[in-house]
Amino acid sequence: MTTQAEKALSFAKLHVKGDPIIIFNVWDAGTAMAVADIGAKAVATGSYAVATANGYDDGEDVSLDLVLENLQRISSSVDLPVSLDFEGGYAVEPDQLRRNIGRVMNEGAIGINFEDRVVKGEGLYSIDDQCERISAIREVADQSEIPLFINARSDVVLPLNTAEHNKDHLSELIERAVAYAEAGASGFFAPGLVNPDFIGKLCDASPLPVNILVWPGVPSSAHRADRDFARISYGGGTYRVTMEAFRNAGRKALEWRESENAA
Repeated sequence: MTTQAEKALSFAKLHVKGDPIIIFNVWDAGTAMAVADIGAKAVATGSYAVATANGYDDGEDVSLDLVLENLQRISSSVDLPVSLDFEGGYAVEPDQLRRNIGRVMNEGAIGINFEDRVVKGEGLYSIDDQCERISAIREVADQSEIPLFINARSDVVLPLNTAEHNKDHLSELIERAVAYAEAGASGFFAPGLVNPDFIGKLCDASPLPVNILVWPGVPSSAHRADRDFARISYGGGTYRVTMEAFRNAGRKALEWRESENAA
């Protein structure tokens, strides 16, 4: 069986500019095994799906204990690299982050998504504050000798209508990518960014492999490879697609029963 450190190393190597790893996000052990069965090279959770599937709102409403229990079940069910959508780390201060990330790695994660949005608050952490938080996570990972893949998510444009994205937003994304790399991040996630020109410029300027979210308006599959990003995530879309298929199957079952009763 592959060790946790080996999985972390292999996961990092999957992030190749122009040949992106596809992350079809999961939310439990069953969906993790399903994507493993179809040939996925890695497994990553999505916080929205984990929360919604358990009856909670997204945004760290799920208890950390439940998130970790779910993570342990996923990492035990597949022999693939497993990355956790860790939102804001369930902490503000670096000391609590250090404790939390230790627990995450103990449950088998080899990577995390870690966002700069102030969960349970407003706006984004300043670049300096977020760099301090990233550095705290990297410190714990280095001590554990597991090369944790810290996918630094920046929500500069996500709350905005895509038509409102501008060059100032792009400049801030680039500034944060450079700073987060220096703080110890492994990748840079810019959810909501769809402008092909902006995506290309971010990929060119970022010292980190760039992760793009499948989102209305994002470049189509036929045009993704030439944008030089290294990771494509489906986020909450996988849960929505699955639930729609489930509802459709349920409707057919109920319609069949109603038609039998009518006869």
